[in-house]
Amino acid sequence: MREPWDLSLSEAASLIAAGRLSPVDLIESTRGRIERVEPRVQAWARVRAEDAGREARRLAQLQRMGTIVGPLHGIPFGVKDIFNTAGIETACGSRIMAGVVPPADSTAVARLRASGAIIVGKTHTTEFAWADPSPARNPWALDHTPGGSSSGSGAALAARMCQGALGSQTSGSIVRPSAFCGVVGLKPTFGRVSRHGVHPLAWTLDHPGPMARTVRDVALILEAIAGPDAHDPATLSAPAPPRYAAFLDEHDEGGKGLRVGIPDRYFTDGVDPEAEELYRTALRVLETVGCAVREIRLPPEFEAGMEAHEVIVNAEVAAVHLDRYRARPDDYGSKLRATIETGLQIPAPTYVRAQQVRTVVIRGLRAVLREVDAIATPAALGPAPEGLASTGSPVLNRPFSFTGFPSLSVPCGFTETGLPVGLQLAGRPFDEMTVLRAAAAYESATGWGRRVPPL
Repeated sequence: MREPWDLSLSEAASLIAAGRLSPVDLIESTRGRIERVEPRVQAWARVRAEDAGREARRLAQLQRMGTIVGPLHGIPFGVKDIFNTAGIETACGSRIMAGVVPPADSTAVARLRASGAIIVGKTHTTEFAWADPSPARNPWALDHTPGGSSSGSGAALAARMCQGALGSQTSGSIVRPSAFCGVVGLKPTFGRVSRHGVHPLAWTLDHPGPMARTVRDVALILEAIAGPDAHDPATLSAPAPPRYAAFLDEHDEGGKGLRVGIPDRYFTDGVDPEAEELYRTALRVLETVGCAVREIRLPPEFEAGMEAHEVIVNAEVAAVHLDRYRARPDDYGSKLRATIETGLQIPAPTYVRAQQVRTVVIRGLRAVLREVDAIATPAALGPAPEGLASTGSPVLNRPFSFTGFPSLSVPCGFTETGLPVGLQLAGRPFDEMTVLRAAAAYESATGWGRRVPPL
């Protein structure tokens, strides 16, 4: 019999709902796994084992009484250390925020708890979710980066130290670490998940989202955390989120009828040959599960949009950190400090023009997605790079952060050296369902995510 820590979120949730697994046994198994592998992986900024055990006992008592709080009842979660957690330090991977203990949960964390999730602890993030690396290591090769900025969330999931996690993406910070760590990460549509209580990096580009081991797992998490929030105006015009996991269960026709687009340029520039071959193989698998795969032409303004993304990020990062940076410049890492300095030099008209370019690119990409239902690309330029000084390039992920369209990484194979590679799927605004459906069809046909790192 498999150890409880090795169960996927969906498997564990089903067993708990059926009374065949206790939240206490799941948490104890998870704690044992953390004790064994965390000293090598260093995914956690802080673990709250006693709090998790106490909550597991409470939920086990409810389970015995026939009450299941929600679909995540008793499931261990890691929370990226930029999400506020009531009574638990939220340091954002920085010296500046060290010791800050928020009085209330972020909306996403509160919704996780309301669905029955158990917060095991806070996972490492790069400094303020930007480019200065965290201590986390890649479970598949400890001398390689797990990616960033959701470094600890990706590493903890891959190392089987939790069943679900929260991440965030401003450029490539959910999709890239998911690809590098061989897990599934979904960056939802901008406005699908509330940013309230999440420390901002660049407020018009920040996307909180779910990370897990399977497509159905991220669908369950998205159901729990998505929806309007009066504290975040960006969410108020979003349509009501559907029941993602139930839809996947009820519509098991694979990718039949889905039109998948292959971009005519940009997304294979600089991609490692081995990763590109795995990507091309993944496209053939999509065809075998019923998808119609065809080439698409990106908008002519696409590349200008990627330059505009950098302008917007730099300017907004500088604005977020301006006061603290002036007071404590030496407490910032070198990469974030350079970004702030660059942002401070950007004139207001340049920032406004970048936002105008963004509108044009969004309009053009919407037109492309009237011709196809989803876009398939490599999730990164290759497997996780060796070394811990960099978290890798977000260049293939930022187009969908820039436009706010949903994107996801699902494992699509391994290199000869045993490192995972991801397939990125993106879709129309607020149509996460189609992205999830395509990813689930691919996942079912391959099963790459079932491998466990050799820890």
